[in-house]
Amino acid sequence: LGRIHDAGEALAAADFARQAGFDNFNLDLMFGLPQQDLDQCLEDVAKAIEAGPAHVSCYQLTIEPNTLFHHRPPVRPDDETLWNMQAGLQNLLGNAEYQQYEVSAYARADRQCHHNLNYWQFGDYLGIGAGAHGKVSGTDGQVQRYWKIKHPTGYMAADESSAFYGAVNVVPDTQLAFEFMMNALRLTGGFDTGLFTARTGQDINTIQAILDKHIDQGLLNLDGTTVAPTDYGSRFLDTLLQDYLPE
Repeated sequence: LGRIHDAGEALAAADFARQAGFDNFNLDLMFGLPQQDLDQCLEDVAKAIEAGPAHVSCYQLTIEPNTLFHHRPPVRPDDETLWNMQAGLQNLLGNAEYQQYEVSAYARADRQCHHNLNYWQFGDYLGIGAGAHGKVSGTDGQVQRYWKIKHPTGYMAADESSAFYGAVNVVPDTQLAFEFMMNALRLTGGFDTGLFTARTGQDINTIQAILDKHIDQGLLNLDGTTVAPTDYGSRFLDTLLQDYLPE
């Protein structure tokens, strides 16, 4: 995969962390790798569980621009195998008392990643340093996304009056509901309707008709004021989210 470490070094790093007294660390895994079969995927997950992390992230391999795989796409497992990998790893992690609380995140009790929860709940965050991204909500309700100059040399040479920004974008009001839902519906527990208003400045009624449609289709559940994806809905998030895009 072009990484600078191998499997043995990854497991050794986890062991060193545990020996040093860390009881709260995460392991990242990818599945759906070139030439990977179901047994190999589940063996990876079993080894990760043995390493004793408090948190495990399991991502299906995606092909990103400007990577070797993008220029030379590998042969990856078919859709049926990918589904079996997903179901198998969920079962293994569940049996080991890791609770899935986000599309790709599993944690032991009270070990959910607060840093990432902030992203998924459409919270603000500061981007500090070359290539960093940030999101800031103004007192006027305006939401800005910005990123810093990517290359360290350019970042260091930038005029301080520019605050080293590569660019600043204001999220249009018509896009806020989509951006909120794109993040919040990754959470298995969903979100409170009050959070939608707090983060977007919009009343939940602005998307109520779409919510009602998705509830009727069995894609979402509404329990009091909590909106959450159903197991069925979680399988079709990309399709579901398109309904929240501005026309």
